[in-house]
Amino acid sequence: MKLSKRLQTLDSLVTQHYDHIWDCCCDHGFLGMTLLKRQAATQVHFVDIVPDLMDLLHQRLERYFPRQAGFDWQIHCQDVGTLPLAQHEGKHLVIIAGVGGDLMSELVKAIIHAHPNTTIEFLLCPVHHTYTLRSLLQELGAQCISETLLEENGRYYEVLHVVTRSQTHQHRSLSKVGEQIWQQSDQQRELAKRYHAKLLAHYARMQQSTPDKVAPILKAYQAITFDD
Repeated sequence: MKLSKRLQTLDSLVTQHYDHIWDCCCDHGFLGMTLLKRQAATQVHFVDIVPDLMDLLHQRLERYFPRQAGFDWQIHCQDVGTLPLAQHEGKHLVIIAGVGGDLMSELVKAIIHAHPNTTIEFLLCPVHHTYTLRSLLQELGAQCISETLLEENGRYYEVLHVVTRSQTHQHRSLSKVGEQIWQQSDQQRELAKRYHAKLLAHYARMQQSTPDKVAPILKAYQAITFDD
């Protein structure tokens, strides 16, 4: 089961043990199965709203990760925005990938609003509209644990690891345009520059049709500088 570069990056960012990991919309459960195999959580939950996909995944899990062998997992065929976190005590990590920033924002907002007193970590990798997602996370008071930039098959992805209701002071506030991803060296800096140029070109085009909405976004990205 070979993971894509994007899923490999998500896997590499899960560096501690959780009581519950929720794999949401992540390429047919491949990431969740990888985390299950290395026992990154006491229990791994697989969530998608498509019944046929979940039936197939259920068969695969029963075959390769039988519960009698010590693997603990659950299947949830439901809207990601309705995760039953309150039914499961402990430390939660919710992983959402493969959807746009607009939809991801709606899902994250629904989860946080449904669990206002719960500390939740999110590992998020939207396919686009990251500014929208970052703005929502900032509005909800999420703190940044890390942010990562990667390129796969000619597309750029930001991976955001954030936490709500953080109990420590070691995490930073989240920027709408990012901080860590621009402060890289050597090869990663060149990647960041290419991504930055693509964002500027995209929002310059967008500004022609919706100038009032896009102007502040474009200005924020234009303010990013690189230390050469």
